Amino acid sequence: MKSRESRKLDHIRYALHLDDGPCLSGFSDVHLLHNCLPEIKRSDVSLAVTLPGIGSLPNPLLINAMTGGADEVTEINRQLARTARDTGCAMAVGSEYGCIRSGLHQESFRVIRKENPDGVVFANLSAFADVESGKKAVELIGANALQIHLNAAQELSMEEGDRDFSHCLFRIEALCHALEVPVIVKETGCGMAREQAKALLDCGVSVLDIGGAGGTNFPAIEHCRYNDGNDELMGWGIPTVLSLMEVVEAAGWQQGIIASGGIRTALEVVKAQVLGANAVGMAGNILRFVHEGGAALAVSRIMTLLEQMKDFYVLLGCVNSTQLRRARYYLTGETADAVRSLGIGGCHQ
Repeated sequence: MKSRESRKLDHIRYALHLDDGPCLSGFSDVHLLHNCLPEIKRSDVSLAVTLPGIGSLPNPLLINAMTGGADEVTEINRQLARTARDTGCAMAVGSEYGCIRSGLHQESFRVIRKENPDGVVFANLSAFADVESGKKAVELIGANALQIHLNAAQELSMEEGDRDFSHCLFRIEALCHALEVPVIVKETGCGMAREQAKALLDCGVSVLDIGGAGGTNFPAIEHCRYNDGNDELMGWGIPTVLSLMEVVEAAGWQQGIIASGGIRTALEVVKAQVLGANAVGMAGNILRFVHEGGAALAVSRIMTLLEQMKDFYVLLGCVNSTQLRRARYYLTGETADAVRSLGIGGCHQ
């Protein structure tokens, strides 16, 4: 079996090589109704959002957790940090779990604060972390919050992966009570259902990142590393749109929800906000931008996306994200069928 460091490099290599999916995120089934009388000025549109415990952010984009914990990825994190700094995006680091346990490769994380000293940055650990590890992870990068990732399907896809997922909720609750920063819980590509969302909120989690199916596929990445694993896991998960609607049922509309999982365009970001997300996480597409042209290309693409979002705000007659609650939409296809089957009451209750 390979070392943790070589696994990090494998993840980057295959993430750049593989397409999203094969599950579809579901955004093609979400249709926003055009407002032919917007009655607003585009220059009045604000993309600012708030997240519980974290506060106001200039825009809803989160550069989501990708990498760290190996010397070779230090430059990637440097470019990502510069991108976050120059766009005003929040940023989550990759898992610090191995680094905290071994004390190695700390510079691959510290570089983020060196490049972006005043930005909003989230630390990241697995649900196997104890309170002391949580405190160290936050301290290492001066984090504004701790993101706990849930990745059972990925672990089951790995030859060297964990097989015991008991007591995770207990450890998450302990972190919520002990840390001085908010705790975010993020799924890594298989989505959240309302029952688990409710359980996490009940134990003190401030923000839920749904991490739905339809984006970067970690079971597929692990299958590239370990061909003898369960290849059907590559198609497992709750599509992003359906997961978002499930979590909104549990938490409430724009009540500490980050949508992620194959969201790639300005219109998809706005759709996610209309459905009830405060913010939207992106990873795979931003990694490709950095790989192709460094922070300069990533900044250019993100700024273009943010400007395009303003067009859709205007066409919905909304000058800020809270007004998106009054935007009307309808669902088609498999998403509409699933919503009826699951009895989801809608996002605008």
